[in-house]
Amino acid sequence: TEITNRFPDLMRRVGGYNIDALMPEGPPRRGDWAKATTTETPRHPNLAHLLVGSEGTLAFSTRIHLDLQPLPRHKVLGICHFPTFHQAMDSARHIVTLDPAAVELVDRTMIELARDIPLFRATVDRFVEGDPDALLLVEFAGDDRDTQLRHLKQLGELMGDLGFPGAVVEAIDPDFQKAVWEVRKSGLNIMMSMKGDGKPISFIEDCAVGLDDLAEYTDRLTQVFHKHGTTGTWYAHASVGCLHVRPVINLKSEVGAVKMRAIAEEAFAMVRQYKGSHSGEHGDGLVRSEFHEPMFGSHITTVFENVKDAFDPAGLFNPGKIVRAPKMDDRSLFRYKPGYETIPMEAAFDWSAWGGFSGAVEMCNNNGACRKFDAGVMCPSFRATGDEKHLTRGRANSLRLALSGQLGPDAFTSDHLLETMKLCVGCKGCKRECPTGVDMAKMKVEFLYHYNKRHGLRLFDRLVAYLPRYAPAASKIGALLNLRDRIPGLASLSELLIGFSRKRTLPAWHPQPFDSSEIKDHPTDGAEVVLWADTFNTYFEPENARAALNVLRAAGYQVHMAKPADGGRPLCCGRTFLSAGLVDEAKAEARRMIEALKPYVQRGVPIIGLEPSCLLTLRDEFQAMLPGADTDALAGQALLFEEFLAREQDAGRLNLNLKPITATRALVHGHCHQKAFATMDALEKTMDLVPGLKTEIISSGCCGMAGAFGYEADNYDVSMTMAQADLLPAVRDSGDALIVAGGTSCRHQIKDGADKQAVHIARLIESALDGGGL
Repeated sequence: TEITNRFPDLMRRVGGYNIDALMPEGPPRRGDWAKATTTETPRHPNLAHLLVGSEGTLAFSTRIHLDLQPLPRHKVLGICHFPTFHQAMDSARHIVTLDPAAVELVDRTMIELARDIPLFRATVDRFVEGDPDALLLVEFAGDDRDTQLRHLKQLGELMGDLGFPGAVVEAIDPDFQKAVWEVRKSGLNIMMSMKGDGKPISFIEDCAVGLDDLAEYTDRLTQVFHKHGTTGTWYAHASVGCLHVRPVINLKSEVGAVKMRAIAEEAFAMVRQYKGSHSGEHGDGLVRSEFHEPMFGSHITTVFENVKDAFDPAGLFNPGKIVRAPKMDDRSLFRYKPGYETIPMEAAFDWSAWGGFSGAVEMCNNNGACRKFDAGVMCPSFRATGDEKHLTRGRANSLRLALSGQLGPDAFTSDHLLETMKLCVGCKGCKRECPTGVDMAKMKVEFLYHYNKRHGLRLFDRLVAYLPRYAPAASKIGALLNLRDRIPGLASLSELLIGFSRKRTLPAWHPQPFDSSEIKDHPTDGAEVVLWADTFNTYFEPENARAALNVLRAAGYQVHMAKPADGGRPLCCGRTFLSAGLVDEAKAEARRMIEALKPYVQRGVPIIGLEPSCLLTLRDEFQAMLPGADTDALAGQALLFEEFLAREQDAGRLNLNLKPITATRALVHGHCHQKAFATMDALEKTMDLVPGLKTEIISSGCCGMAGAFGYEADNYDVSMTMAQADLLPAVRDSGDALIVAGGTSCRHQIKDGADKQAVHIARLIESALDGGGL
């Protein structure tokens, strides 16, 4: 009787041990719990039920036999919009009468945070209409498609009956459904992307109550949060009354720990009143185990201890969980223990949005999304080495420990930390793909800024960093410098003296650099644009700048040259300086560029660039170096060549009469920064302008060259491993297809590794002006 009265009759409940499944007469035959369990015979209970949810405290498994079930053939999804959170919670009990496969909650906080994450922004904008306070994602699944579509129609009718007509966005396309579910599946990490010391904390996130009580329970719990001066984030399983609610608390302080306990005690008391479960599906762990006695009573808690002792008399298996647990607010068990503080430092970048550099580092919550080998870019060095040290998470943890003095007083500028940061190629894959928005590329620059202040700059880094400043003079002796790759022994000497790999050719200085005079004397009544030729497309591949100029003129635009007011050396974004941590020098270049382009920006003239890493610096690092209105305005006007053409085409303003070219098939390798800033769609749209050309995007991560990274002798092997993962095999097997790559270093890697010449998209479009080949 005590077990029957004390154990919640809910599908989602894993608190304690499932001793009710072992009763001689079998588990209680009531409601949802009975539906979710099976028994062989009343006299022979299934001991597997006891191990389910035991969190490794009773036994470990060497082999598990799974009874897999076929997946339904057809799924449809309805995204129900609600003006208030309470209305969403109250409607859940009605929606489940349609027998959906899932009903999942997404609250306003999750919507707003997801919009700030580049990986999810486009998807959220597609499935969220208006300004809802909450969404319910309702999925129907089965083997008959028409039946699922009928259920979706019934959902719309039900929402109308509930007072919300036209409030369902239908997702029938499987790819659209997948994208929506990716947002929901990343709910925890999206919530943890909240900036600042206050974070959504998990300790009452696993409570479950009956659907008839759900709206009232959530209202009362919200009042508890307000009473303690905070708010909560909500998402997850509305169909079974198990909402993952996380109060926003700063656990770096004692006050935060006190607040956590107070909220926990009030929340669990409330759950007990509703005969709910304080531990729905995540397990008891450190935060809920101590509450078993008020939830189950002292007698049943003693039985839990007896079960533990029978299975594990020595107490070896995951001690301190489920039974004999420590206090949930014992700060010695926290990530930020008493006395946690970070070393004072004057940051090179503006990290104020995160409360400082340490706050940005602490955004990593160890979710491990960077430990992947399939789609996306993140994390190239980990994919090449398989070493946690060379992972976004590993670097973030190392930075956090160093900044908080846990690795020693000088750890932040140590050679050991340099080894951890060294293989970060600055791809910015994490900026887009990390659910909490960790930007390790920018953090590496910050680290190098401080490291090089202490240790000085290597010759290799100095030559790379200052390239834009000596390039005008060096180009005059370009033929002499190019001998490095023609005279035997010079490449080996450059490796010995400087560090450039002898296995690499270096970019060849072009005999005719791009010059501002090439833009003069071309009168037109067309709209104004500014073409900015970066260092690489000025001195090494000027044919790209000339191609872009020809295309823009052919389209009728009045093209201006981006050049400094003093008429000196060409403008530079500072990217090469950033690669060496020379942020002060990069700031000087940024100021120079902002000032030179300001008159055009004020008139709303687009600033068009060719090299992704350079142009996109204007939209990223510029704002971290020189935050302000002028910087923001420039960022808003800065576009890649293909972005500009795609935008003009979409607006119906592009006047280009392109012809078929010799090639009928093109393979495209996207630069990491193109992917990180979601510009690949614009690239595809622009290539689609060429009649008869079939475009295929190579599913590849970083090419491995990553600016100067792959030219360095110490990095050569890792660089080639990155390229060999996807890119080079695809290029070698491309047959007579045209290879298009946006980055100068990407094109160089393709040439070195596959002996094929890739081209910039500007040259592709230029060739289609008259047709023919490249």
